[in-house]
Amino acid sequence: MKSAPLPPSQIAKQLGACIRLLRQDTGLSQVEFGEKCGFYQTYLSRVENGYANPTINALEVIANALGLTVFELFDRVREQVPPKKPRRR
Repeated sequence: MKSAPLPPSQIAKQLGACIRLLRQDTGLSQVEFGEKCGFYQTYLSRVENGYANPTINALEVIANALGLTVFELFDRVREQVPPKKPRRR
């Protein structure tokens, strides 16, 4: 019996949304981007929707295909995340 997939984590959703926006800014479809990266479109879809946990190596390939380093990619993710509100005690 196959279990339902776990819901994506917040960081996976944020990373995927950032990758999607950056890919769309380049004007590439998922298929075209997949060909550029060497990944299947279905895998990139899962990454963009937060359902895949790409390895550091995969993130490096994705970042490089977007003209970024992995560090720059994570900086972009961080820029999109609203700052946390301080907790009240």
